[in-house]
Amino acid sequence: MSDLSLLRPDLDVSVRDLFGIDSDLRVPAFSEREDHVPDVDPAYRFNPAVTLAILAGFTRNRRVLVQGLHGTGKSTHIEQVAARLNWPCVRINLDGHISRLDLVGRDAVVLREGQQVTEFQEGLVPWSLQRPVALVFDEYDAGRPDVMFVIQRILERDGKLTLLDQNRVLAPHPFFRLFATANTVGLGNLNGLYQGAQRLNHAQIDRWNIVATLNYLGAEEEAAIVLARVPGKDHEAGRRLVASMVAVADLTRKGFAAGDLSTLMSPRTVITWAENCEIFRDPALAFRLSFLNKCDEAERPIVAEYFQRCFDRELDESFGARP
Repeated sequence: MSDLSLLRPDLDVSVRDLFGIDSDLRVPAFSEREDHVPDVDPAYRFNPAVTLAILAGFTRNRRVLVQGLHGTGKSTHIEQVAARLNWPCVRINLDGHISRLDLVGRDAVVLREGQQVTEFQEGLVPWSLQRPVALVFDEYDAGRPDVMFVIQRILERDGKLTLLDQNRVLAPHPFFRLFATANTVGLGNLNGLYQGAQRLNHAQIDRWNIVATLNYLGAEEEAAIVLARVPGKDHEAGRRLVASMVAVADLTRKGFAAGDLSTLMSPRTVITWAENCEIFRDPALAFRLSFLNKCDEAERPIVAEYFQRCFDRELDESFGARP
């Protein structure tokens, strides 16, 4: 396998041809796939504005932060753009267990010619920085303070990273790219929906060149994604069923926005509901197991009303088996 650090984009592709977006933008790409390139998902639906923001990151080395509610496909959006460019991509989830040493690296005891020696093993950040890699920080607003200051260094214009333990300064590869996803854009857990989200200081947010917002898709597009994921529902009755499921999800989102609910159905939950319908052959039971049981008990009558409104029957009424 070739040395990844030696690779360079060898194609110049049209955004109009590759993504069907009305833009004259051209973006560098690789002609061959590498092990770190994500798999192409042919069913993925691109948001044109967010896609252009991400492509600007790849083309002009802009730092791009994608913000939105859970389940909108933020991380997947970046990955699927990278997949179509054959661009190596690495995702790091900034949960509470990720430390500075995990990102930067640490000393480890290894065997060399039968002897135990201490050797520095670099973390994912310096490894990615030295290669043509799209590094994606998931849950950016959930990172610990010590982790965030490591990231802040590579957000600078020159993007150099100092390894204090090694007395080394790493300059970024010319085709290293940096992205992140967040639920709150550094505002913290204002509505109680995202426990663990931190308030980020303005210096952190200000270093991101582009901030894009990814919202939920329209009903028809969301239904098309569900049908692509659950092809067993792609028949006349199944399409009507999925349309009703998406309508329920939309009501939960409106209820959440109005303050009537403390949770909502993401497209991921709708897909799970459709998959569970294939198992239980009963949309009402599948709805309970996929979403209703996750809701606050005091809010379940509201959710049941949404179900009744879209399916024209009570939630407790069994649908019976479906083909």
